Amino acid sequence: MAAASCLLTEDQFLCSICLDVFTDPVTIPCGHNFCKTCITKHWDINSPNQCPNCKRLFTTRPELQVNTFISEMAAQFRQSAQQKASSSSSEQHVSKPGEVPCDICTGTKRKALKSCLVCLVSYCETHLEPHLTSSGLKRHQLIDPVENLEGRMCTKHDKLLELFCKTDQMCVCMLCTVSDHKAHDVVPLKEGYEGKKAELGKTEAEIQQMIQKRQLKIQEIKHSVELSEEDADREIADGVQVFTALKESVERSQAELIDTIKEKQRKRENQAEGFITELEHEISELKKRNTEVEKLSQSEDHLHLLQSFAFLNTAPPTKDWTEVKVHPQIKGTVVRAVNQLEETLSEQMKKLLSEAELKRVQRSAVDLTLDPDTAHPNLILSDDGKQVQHGDVTKNLPDNPERFDTCNFVLSKQSFSSGRFYYEVQVKWKTYWNLGVARESVNRKGYIPPNYQNGFWTIWLKNENNYEALACNVVHLSLKSRPEKVGVFVDYEEGLVSFYDVDAAVLIYSFTGCSFTEKLHPYFGPCNNSRGKNSAPLIISPVNPTE
Repeated sequence: MAAASCLLTEDQFLCSICLDVFTDPVTIPCGHNFCKTCITKHWDINSPNQCPNCKRLFTTRPELQVNTFISEMAAQFRQSAQQKASSSSSEQHVSKPGEVPCDICTGTKRKALKSCLVCLVSYCETHLEPHLTSSGLKRHQLIDPVENLEGRMCTKHDKLLELFCKTDQMCVCMLCTVSDHKAHDVVPLKEGYEGKKAELGKTEAEIQQMIQKRQLKIQEIKHSVELSEEDADREIADGVQVFTALKESVERSQAELIDTIKEKQRKRENQAEGFITELEHEISELKKRNTEVEKLSQSEDHLHLLQSFAFLNTAPPTKDWTEVKVHPQIKGTVVRAVNQLEETLSEQMKKLLSEAELKRVQRSAVDLTLDPDTAHPNLILSDDGKQVQHGDVTKNLPDNPERFDTCNFVLSKQSFSSGRFYYEVQVKWKTYWNLGVARESVNRKGYIPPNYQNGFWTIWLKNENNYEALACNVVHLSLKSRPEKVGVFVDYEEGLVSFYDVDAAVLIYSFTGCSFTEKLHPYFGPCNNSRGKNSAPLIISPVNPTE
């Protein structure tokens, strides 16, 4: 019996009503077999006494008796199927969260492999078998397993949603196209899917781009915070250095004040000791004289008293102590010391703040090289592009639009349109020069005064000791020392151009409230050679932060 069951196929043991292995199988007069419960319910609900398969109608409901032969065969087949399912359990995975479960499995639900759009049921591998082998079920439309199969049916016509209405942007059935969506732009579901998928791809790309922009912004913000932390650390270090220097200065002044007061006190004590010694000497001499006077006054020798009186009556040499004083207070010492300290601290504070400010701007140092395409033909540039001087010979160079043809100017190759930058130029041994920054669009042809109206922000040494800033009106600059190295600092957003005497660590001049709207180039003017008097070059120097 067991061997015979192995020759039978699975669909021979399946009830065509429940699609499962027979339970209490019965055979009706037309020869078709069903589960006893299935055929009974079918006749109770649907057409009475009619075979579901061949549609044969019986005049009276047949009496149903369990077919013991088929029942035994079905039981053996069910056991065999269970063993087969058990042996292949590793391949038939139990449904996990997020996976579509089989609608037929009882107890533990296995993972569905397909969903049927006709039956509106999802099947695991075992329960899918009839759809793969039964000729009637093969015509059903199978898709990858999905949940909520009822949602794929048109609620109005109870038909499969297999079209997409582009006009109303919704899925419809065939009957919808002849009613509510008549004359609409309707395409197959696949075509609508591909169109929307393309839109989703574009949307995904846009979202990814937005994500990348925000990730870059996060990096930018984090970098700004890091730079802020570095600036804060540097500011703290500079502040500690300044206040430490001021504190040391106050402590020195305090020690000097104490020493001064003690020294004055020692002088007064020495003076007082001298006065006391002198007074005690006079007292001693006076006491001796007083003794002699007492002795003479007691003498009864008339001649001796008269002869000795003249000698004793002559006063010994003594000092008039009436105006002699030792002042008990040292007045004004503290006030004078504090006033002197205030002046010292004021000067020192200015110097320390200037050094700190110069140190701060030096952190924005950039590496510059001169642009030979902009240099006036009289200028001589070094091979490394770091030096420029005026020559006596005009070179034959192309008169390109970038070149200055009248003024002895040259620009740097580098330009800046945001942020801060700083550079230093050695001007030692020169008697004339001008330095600064210029807009990229400045006129290069003809005579151009290098002032801000013409797009220049510059200072110059006009002659031996005449320094000027070429602002709206020329500003004469009073410098305590002759700069040998000039630092130039620009804050593009703040509209600031500042010039520093690097060695003295002092600010020379600042252009403030400038409006920059285009690229700026560092600008250099070595001025005329003047027969060798001003032949020294302007030299772009490496920046060494102020200690």
